[in-house]
Amino acid sequence: MSLPSRYRAAPDGLVAAVLLSFLATAGLFYVNIMPALVDGLKTGLGFSAREAGFVASANVYGAALGAFSAVFTVKRLSWRKVALAALIGLIAIDLVSTQLKTVQVLIAVRFLHGVVGGFLVGTSYGVFARTKAPDRVFGMLLVVQFGLGGLGVLLLPRLAPIYGTPVLFIALAAFSIVTLIMLPFLDDYPRPAASLESAHGRVLWVPLATALAAVFLFQCANMALASYVIGLGRTFRLEISSITGALGVANWLGALGSVAVVVIGVRFGRAGSIMAGMALALAGTVVFLMQSTPWAYAAANVLTSVAWSFTIAYLLGLCAAFDTTGRSAALAGFCSKMGLASGPAFGGLLLEETHYPRLVVLSCVGLALAAAAAVWPAVKLDRTALG
Repeated sequence: MSLPSRYRAAPDGLVAAVLLSFLATAGLFYVNIMPALVDGLKTGLGFSAREAGFVASANVYGAALGAFSAVFTVKRLSWRKVALAALIGLIAIDLVSTQLKTVQVLIAVRFLHGVVGGFLVGTSYGVFARTKAPDRVFGMLLVVQFGLGGLGVLLLPRLAPIYGTPVLFIALAAFSIVTLIMLPFLDDYPRPAASLESAHGRVLWVPLATALAAVFLFQCANMALASYVIGLGRTFRLEISSITGALGVANWLGALGSVAVVVIGVRFGRAGSIMAGMALALAGTVVFLMQSTPWAYAAANVLTSVAWSFTIAYLLGLCAAFDTTGRSAALAGFCSKMGLASGPAFGGLLLEETHYPRLVVLSCVGLALAAAAAVWPAVKLDRTALG
């Protein structure tokens, strides 16, 4: 399913980066509307916060399994055929999900959805690694995710009470349909003959493992809080219109962080950029503890959104740079999904409906650990590039 080369986007151009971003986003778009999804399951189907969190976690744990599977196939299977099959599968599963109303069945079906979507994302990340500037493609990915995610969290919580929970899954299916239409316009991105290796002829697996740990911790810490941020807003006694408005604006402004990645790239090195992003993420998370006012809530969401989109793009690009065949990028996708899946689960276990300050503290601890894990591999790769 491809067009003649003259109709395809230039493989390393801006249009290609956008198309690749849609491809990777399709498999995991529910993460970008996670607050709306969790809240919709609670208000529309009567799930508890813990049950809704478990459904969300099952979706992302499935994605982690799918992304891990892609590590072993990204060098062997045609990414275009994988993308075609995965997108059709995602559309079918989302449409089936509109008819489900029980926790156990939804957990199983959304886990399957996650496996398919995660395999697509892992494969897409492998393609990212074959571009000349994977950091910038990851930056564009976050622009797409935060921009459309902002629209989702702005509109879907308002539509769900009117049209029911199925509207959430219909939105996901619609996104996959749009991505399916874009697929033929992408270039072939053949697998490169060699990967980035150390002077001894081996991939630098030890610093890569540390970088992968940083990805996991960063995603887990952020999603543990983000999944329940609507409920947190309600403890501030905010109206749903104020909450969703703040989240929508925060997502759109958060995209500025990933725009900065696209513009800056790695001209100043990765280490400094990652540490700056981590510091901003910590600062924004701490604001949630300061005072229960609409402005504090909005400011905290904006700061954490900007930091999230900025930092994760560099972390994923850092991992991708260790192996340009796509294996390390697919592994980064797996660790990212494991972090995103573990966040709602840990949050649900700690939350107990009311203990939001404890959840905020957990997020701060996770971010600090992620920063510590990211320093060494980022510095090492920067020195290798300079050397």
